[in-house]
Amino acid sequence: QVQLVESGGGSVQAGGSLRLSCAASGYGHNYPFMGWFRQAPGKEREGVAAIYFTGGVSYYADSVKGRFTISRDNAKTTTVYLQLNSLKPEDSAMYYCAATKGWVRVPLLADKYDYWGQGTQVTVSS
Repeated sequence: QVQLVESGGGSVQAGGSLRLSCAASGYGHNYPFMGWFRQAPGKEREGVAAIYFTGGVSYYADSVKGRFTISRDNAKTTTVYLQLNSLKPEDSAMYYCAATKGWVRVPLLADKYDYWGQGTQVTVSS
């Protein structure tokens, strides 16, 4: 059974930083894409960042470019991180890690992902 476990969420003041981690297990081989999504109350889930493991190519939502960085653990190809810098109150949301079984054309679309974690809460106060 596939499991994705997120950690690293918390509460920070605006301008602060957090680092989220996601470890995947149970699939037996690498996930082509791993991504981070977020959902605030009353809003749809949105793609934040994704990484293509084979080439290390990363993708970002415009709202987080220059502030968030997605990376992978090269020694553990089923572990991905999201560094959140210069946080803003509007970044507050539940953050979810997700993984795909195969290649996808649009890595920031939630419905392209096959496996999901339970989420970790990020709260940014002004």
